[in-house]
Amino acid sequence: MRSPTAADIVAEWPGFITDFAGLSRDADEMLSSEQVEWADLIVVMDRRQKKRLNDQFGHLVGNTKTVVLGIPDRFEYMAPALVDLMMPKLRQVLGVPD
Repeated sequence: MRSPTAADIVAEWPGFITDFAGLSRDADEMLSSEQVEWADLIVVMDRRQKKRLNDQFGHLVGNTKTVVLGIPDRFEYMAPALVDLMMPKLRQVLGVPD
C-alpha cells in the first residue's frame, strides 16, 4: 500500500500527475510498458523494487530518473506512520517546500 499512498499524496500537490503499479506477481495493478514510457520520474519504495524494475523494464527505463525512498513494506494504505515517513522524502525528491 506504499505506492498508492505515495501517488495519492503527490496527486494533491499542484503540478504533479501520478500513477502507481506493482512489480510483483501478486500486485493488484501490474506495471506496464506504457506507464514506464510515460513517466518522467519513477519512485520505488526499496532497492528490491529497483532491481525488479531494471530486470523487467531496463530497456525502457533508459534515462528516466529512478529514486528509492527506502520505505519498508509494513504499512496499510495512508497509515499515519507511513504518511509521516513518506512525506519529507517525497517533498525532497520532488522539490516541494514544506
